[in-house]
Amino acid sequence: MLKRYLPVLTWLPHYNRRLLGADLLAGVIVTVMVIPQSLAYALLAGLPAVVGLYASLLPAVLYALLGTSRTLAIGPVAIIALMTGTALSSVATPGSAAYLEAALVLSLLSGAMLVAMGLLRLGFFANFLSHPVIAGFLSSSAVLIAISQSAHLAGIDAGGYNALDLIASLVGNLSQLHWPTLAMGLGTLLFLVLSRRHGVRLFTRLGLTTGTASLIARGAPVLAVIATTLLSWRLGLAGRGVAVVGDIPAGLPPLTLPTPELSLWKALLIPALLISVVGFVESISMAQMLAARRRQRISPNQELVGLGGANLAAAFTAGMPVTGGLSRTVINDEAGAQTPLAGLFAALGIGGVTLAFTPLLHHLPIATLAATITVAILTLVDIPLIRQTWRYSRSDFSAMAVTILLTLVEGVEAGIISGVVLSIGLFLYRTSRPHSAVVGRIPGTEHFRSITRHEVETLTSVAFLRIDESLYFANARYLEDTVLQMVAREPGLEHVVLICSAVNLIDASALESLDAINARLQEAEVTLHLAEVKGPVMDRLKRSDFLDDLTGRVFLSSYAAWQALKASPEAGTEEAP
Repeated sequence: MLKRYLPVLTWLPHYNRRLLGADLLAGVIVTVMVIPQSLAYALLAGLPAVVGLYASLLPAVLYALLGTSRTLAIGPVAIIALMTGTALSSVATPGSAAYLEAALVLSLLSGAMLVAMGLLRLGFFANFLSHPVIAGFLSSSAVLIAISQSAHLAGIDAGGYNALDLIASLVGNLSQLHWPTLAMGLGTLLFLVLSRRHGVRLFTRLGLTTGTASLIARGAPVLAVIATTLLSWRLGLAGRGVAVVGDIPAGLPPLTLPTPELSLWKALLIPALLISVVGFVESISMAQMLAARRRQRISPNQELVGLGGANLAAAFTAGMPVTGGLSRTVINDEAGAQTPLAGLFAALGIGGVTLAFTPLLHHLPIATLAATITVAILTLVDIPLIRQTWRYSRSDFSAMAVTILLTLVEGVEAGIISGVVLSIGLFLYRTSRPHSAVVGRIPGTEHFRSITRHEVETLTSVAFLRIDESLYFANARYLEDTVLQMVAREPGLEHVVLICSAVNLIDASALESLDAINARLQEAEVTLHLAEVKGPVMDRLKRSDFLDDLTGRVFLSSYAAWQALKASPEAGTEEAP
């Protein structure tokens, strides 16, 4: 039982020197790589840069104890930072003490919700967010973030948390364009793009292995930070109007206690829920992909507890909402991390930087961090998936398009809420109109296929109707209408066989509909039969009166029903044309 809630006990007893070396190396690499990201994502949320460092310390330690992924790296991420900024700006002024207090409350609420969902084993709720909707939300959020960062790249003051407000603000303040900042920002952006696209190829040609070349190429943001910070310091760019990070408090994060103000908690309740869901979906997707590659196992419910613990840790150590980051997790995996202890080593490394080296970041240009965010976030714009969804399913594309549009026009909260509603709405719509087919026997076999797609044998007075969906309240009436319309079209029918091979559930509403179908068919002197009913479904039916009232029989297979009903004198055989 203890191992269930403390997954660290499953791998720590088997820890050895080889694993220690691999995790230590990965921790060092992650430390160097993610410091620029941590600073940048805190600024994206409207918080002081040091908050990003604080949020990368104790939360990573808590996840190492409670999480089930061996490689997931916890910390601030772009999408969650944007959602955090959107939520906090609605209750406080960016830069104020109240804004920082609200960030702690948001982390606390998010952590508490995640832990509660994990203990209640609600991890499956993430499945209600369809992949096209998530892809649409991430793509539009990436565009939104890129637009917001263009202001920092150009040295322009611009505000807003939707595309229209941001663009209007940018256009209205173009007179503030600062050329040295623009040169710094575009130069960094170009360097990062070229490193991402051609860095691996270049270093591979120099004789390095693909893995090493990939790590060096991913280290381009670190090189950009070092080079632009030195350039800013040497040329005194801060005195020439180039915005820099400025003073970052040295030392470990203070212990904080979120304010108990109930009105603030109520205002942040829905944003915290949305941040929890989005963070969990992003995290579990990455964790499961990497676990499958390594033939390891992820527990979604325990992941909720692990992420919740990380956010609670952030709330009490001056942090911000966190989750498993895409880029930092990929770096951690490629650096050779073997256990969550790699995340602990990375936290220790970032703690060391926070203790002793923050003064070196004073001259770091904000434009450099904006370029780092822009390059990292635009990888989430999935144009191929958008095109594929358009070709494959117009309904899924419609949901994706609405999510994209609302995210850009109304903001991230409207986008994700619309995505959840549309995902559930599409599911209900599709399952409320279950596919069914009248089937016949393929000659000489025991197989049954649709009469409209195959040349099959049918019985003149017997209809075999295959139901291709579980039966529940949303589609119960539709099934009733389908059966009765079929009987009305075929006045010579004496038997109807419902083939239930695809039915995994019959709820109380559907049971009532089956009772109604049975009674209506009995009035029309038509016998109702069932075939291929699954064991769990049959167990539930046996607890009702339906089987006692059923006018026909329950057959083990469609072929058994064919054989039995074919023997009746009125059931002549017809060949399909």
